[in-house]
Amino acid sequence: MIVMKFGGSSVADRPQIAKVTEIVRARVDRRPVVISSAHKGITDGLVAAAKAAQRGDRGPYPVIERQRAIAAELGCPAALLEPFFAEIRDLLRGIRLVKELSPRSLDYISSFGERMAVRVIADFMTRNGVPAAAHDVWDLGFLTDSHFGRARPLLGYEGQMRAAFAALPAAVVPVVTGFIGRDEAGEITTVGRNGSDLTATLVGAALGAEEVQIWSDTDGVMSADPRIVAGARNIPTMRFDEAAELAYFGSRVLHPSTLLPAMGRAIPVRVMNTNRPEHPGTVITGAPGASRPVTSIAYKERQTIVTLSSTRMFEQAGFLAEVFAAVGRHEIVVDMVATSEVSLSFTTHDQRGLAAALAELRALGEVAIHPGKSILVVVGQQIAASPGIGARILRAIADAGVNVEMLSHAAGSINLSMALDDADIPRAVPLLHRVLFEDAS
Repeated sequence: MIVMKFGGSSVADRPQIAKVTEIVRARVDRRPVVISSAHKGITDGLVAAAKAAQRGDRGPYPVIERQRAIAAELGCPAALLEPFFAEIRDLLRGIRLVKELSPRSLDYISSFGERMAVRVIADFMTRNGVPAAAHDVWDLGFLTDSHFGRARPLLGYEGQMRAAFAALPAAVVPVVTGFIGRDEAGEITTVGRNGSDLTATLVGAALGAEEVQIWSDTDGVMSADPRIVAGARNIPTMRFDEAAELAYFGSRVLHPSTLLPAMGRAIPVRVMNTNRPEHPGTVITGAPGASRPVTSIAYKERQTIVTLSSTRMFEQAGFLAEVFAAVGRHEIVVDMVATSEVSLSFTTHDQRGLAAALAELRALGEVAIHPGKSILVVVGQQIAASPGIGARILRAIADAGVNVEMLSHAAGSINLSMALDDADIPRAVPLLHRVLFEDAS
């Protein structure tokens, strides 16, 4: 069995869904389970409609007509999605009346994209010679906790999922919703935006799949963001830890949590291109990869640098524990940390948590906030063991005319991280890629 996840751009319209159908047809002998995202732009449209309703907008909401047009383009029966459209209108009316959009309601409205997509895709595939059936993932044993916006499956979901899949007809391809779940109270949850990748590996881990395939619009994982680096190249093989670092720091190919379930069960993850299915893409495993000093470059924008200065830090045991206890109480996720004798700097993307923690942090010292930053990371297994690689990286950044405001590289680390202005990314990344990949080839 293989699990095949198709992203929003892969199921955007009829031509793309026709490609998906042929890709699945070519692999029916491997017993595929298809995990689908919403059609490109539909989830954003649903969220926008909910926010408009919160402001009192009565509609009409363009997202419904957009979804109806996709279904019509696919030749689906007109009545197939009407119950969903009615439910969406009712929900938006409720949001408008109370002028409130809670995390629970946001997950509820966001869930419709995947729920509608799997139904039109399964209908289209069946009418085109690939028998398929649509499933909401919770009907196949995937129950989650109640952390709306970042839910995770309940302990023991694997056994329920195996039993549910075992009862499905073998000759029919399951087309399953990604991104969403349901808690024990029956409330709809989501695992986080762009979370269908995570659904795919959680399903793959539960079923003991031979491989999880992530289908997108790029030739696997790339050496840099191809939108700003014309010479970005495919990486044929990677280790789990490298791919996890790149995903977390914004490589835009995988959801940051995707690899954890696959790592736990040693299931290979293959990243492939829906528009070029003949391309082998990138295979991510736990096996030793190619010996290369640098694997890829990634960046994470819209970060904030927080600097806390205090003479209390000087030779003071426990001071850092106080700082991070305050950060932890407000559930702030910290990416980079740098310290000196009398100051501490860290980065975060969590503006809301940071605002709530400021009073506690200011009780510990003087606090300076610097928004509009990016974390630029260079990832590679041999960075720590390659003399001069750090100097080459920093020289390239300097040659781009970019100032590095923070730097982090732990002993034996597989990444070197830098904080710089968001506006500097388009200059820094192409030059860094040229120095590390193009000039070195």
